[in-house]
Amino acid sequence: MTKQLNRRIFLRGLGGACVAAPFLGSLKGNEVKAAATTAPKRLIVMFTHYGVITNKFFPTKSHGPLTAADLENTSLKSLAPFAAKILMPRGIRSMNEWTASMNRGQGNDPHTQVAGSFFTCQPVTPNSNDPFSFNNATKFNAKPTGPSLDHVMAKALGEDTPFFMRVGNGNDSPQSAISYSAAETAYPGYGTPAQAFSSLTGLFMNGTTNPNPDTYKVARGKSVIDVVRDDLTTLERFDMSASDRQKLAAWKELLSSTGGGVVTAQCSQDIATMLGATQQNVDAVRPAMGTDLLTTKINGTTMDAADIYSNVAVLAAICNANPVIWLKYPPSYVFRGLGLQTEAHSLSHRIGNAGMQGTCVDGVLDMLLKIDEYYAQKFTRIVQLLDSVAEGDGKVLDNSAAVWFNEMSDGNAHNLNNAPIIQAGSLGGYFKVGQQINVENGMDNPDLRGRSESVCAPGTPTNVNGASQGTGTVATAGNAPINKYFVNLMNAMGVKAGADGFAAAGGTAEVTKFGKYDKTEDFIGGNKPAAITSPGGFDALKA
Repeated sequence: MTKQLNRRIFLRGLGGACVAAPFLGSLKGNEVKAAATTAPKRLIVMFTHYGVITNKFFPTKSHGPLTAADLENTSLKSLAPFAAKILMPRGIRSMNEWTASMNRGQGNDPHTQVAGSFFTCQPVTPNSNDPFSFNNATKFNAKPTGPSLDHVMAKALGEDTPFFMRVGNGNDSPQSAISYSAAETAYPGYGTPAQAFSSLTGLFMNGTTNPNPDTYKVARGKSVIDVVRDDLTTLERFDMSASDRQKLAAWKELLSSTGGGVVTAQCSQDIATMLGATQQNVDAVRPAMGTDLLTTKINGTTMDAADIYSNVAVLAAICNANPVIWLKYPPSYVFRGLGLQTEAHSLSHRIGNAGMQGTCVDGVLDMLLKIDEYYAQKFTRIVQLLDSVAEGDGKVLDNSAAVWFNEMSDGNAHNLNNAPIIQAGSLGGYFKVGQQINVENGMDNPDLRGRSESVCAPGTPTNVNGASQGTGTVATAGNAPINKYFVNLMNAMGVKAGADGFAAAGGTAEVTKFGKYDKTEDFIGGNKPAAITSPGGFDALKA
């Protein structure tokens, strides 16, 4: 067991402000009490490529209460049992580079530059107004000019890095990488569950359900003062100034009056086994297992290799090892376990290759729906596991959020408006759940179902022209900037900002800004002055 790691987890579990109280003169008793009795918050993000069949992904209505019945006829049907804990923010647009047409709406295409702008809301460098240039100076080497959301949040919350996993251990190029620790600096994170799992094993002692005595004495209701009594007694023996002795006495009094039990789930070997995050399972996930690593079954169970990544991610959340957890699925993947023989990118173009024009592959929409439903099942597993572990008066899911982001909306149109975003969990009551909310105008908008079935479906044309954007959402709908949703997530997680409104370690203000631009027009060339024209989050999403 790693003593240093256990102490770090213990301090976070207690709400470290409580233990550091005598050295923080501005700390008020009510703030300490909240820190000591509130469950930790965690954010798990799942990211996939190439969009969805929007007409089957989105429910019929785009604003109002969300029920199980709304999901049962969609590719999200596996989430129906959790409808009461689901939030679907609608009408949001992702930020990215522009195409050669320089037109707002459908013309914005992440494939012509990089996916790295998705979580950075930053332009890229090298930057070109000819984004179809495939030479080494542009498309194949372009990287965003600032850090991504996962790193911004992690640093603001006191972590060196996020808990980032590349599902399937794919090697991301600048075109597909999404995690950046700084400008032009891609972050690889963990490639295998074994790598990620090894970083967690110090959180509990193998073979016992009581892994970290200090943390779980508090979790079971013992007061903080009892847990740290020996340390305080030792400190009292030291020769110190009258001022410091007064501080120590005040500290003891503070802990006695506010040091109730922390509301947190137990990080134990039993929980790890229940989640399927075991050494045997993580060791079974090897890139050399077969040609379809993601859907390969593990140890004769119903779980596949992708599930093991999810298991480890949820264990990291329950152990409060890191509040910022990211899972990225690979691009250009062949799902042979689903009966498919063509990689996902080529299927998303409907014609079996990455071209813009051609003839529909027979049954291509059914193939794409298989992929959509597969990803939905992977996300459902994360939600189910988070909702299976009790914490305080509810479940871990209630104090957390799991969010599934997709690189684009429709995979043929490559449109970024009408982003498919699914959130589960209210992050301790910050967000509304059991609802779809159109953040653009607070009204149901039929256009937000998209037009993915306008070609290649029975009775529709079989000639595909991706440049026409016919399968995308109309350009006038779904354009609220995603920056604002990122602001919501940061504030819900307790991230604080500096005086400029941007997240900062040691900040004291509410976060109001993220990224360089929140208008896609500004991304052309990437040389305009930084401008966030609509600061703040979406109030409509807040409970």
